[in-house]
Amino acid sequence: MSDKIDVQARNMRLTDNTREYVEKKAAKLERYLQEIDEIRVELTHEKTARQAGDRQVAQMTVRGKGFQLRTEERSDELHTAFDSALDKMQRQIERYKGKHYRGRGDGRSAAEVTEEEAWPVDETGELLPLIAKRKKFVIMPMNEDEAVEQMRLLGHNNFFIFFNAEKNAIQVLYRRRNGSYGLIEPVVG
Repeated sequence: MSDKIDVQARNMRLTDNTREYVEKKAAKLERYLQEIDEIRVELTHEKTARQAGDRQVAQMTVRGKGFQLRTEERSDELHTAFDSALDKMQRQIERYKGKHYRGRGDGRSAAEVTEEEAWPVDETGELLPLIAKRKKFVIMPMNEDEAVEQMRLLGHNNFFIFFNAEKNAIQVLYRRRNGSYGLIEPVVG
């Protein structure tokens, strides 16, 4: 399994102890999902982080046939950030398995089901993107300030879609890494 694990460091020196710690813990992910082809862990020290507790960053990407799962966690200590990212990845794997393997009462194992499924492939052999879920929701007209307030009230940390009543258009409000907000204004081209 260690040949499947790629550990990289940015803005810091990666010690042998840290590399061994990460590889040993990341190798345990295969217990949760056998179809893992590659685990990529990127450890970063961000000197310019706004808060001291966000300086150590652990990003983890798990790839396999037909799936890619990614987590990122920040902490004031590198091992804590990595452990948090690993816990989050385990939850993502369980959720992924639940969506893809639950309800298949034909007696086959998850590996057998995955091997037999025909994933859509284009003429170059690349996997085509799959839409895993579609969602519909009611958009209420509001202004940008109300959208920020709604985003906070709903606990949406990444983005919020709303209909801007002042501009008569659908827009996307998103939270930037520095804590400020950005606004995407789509234009038909």
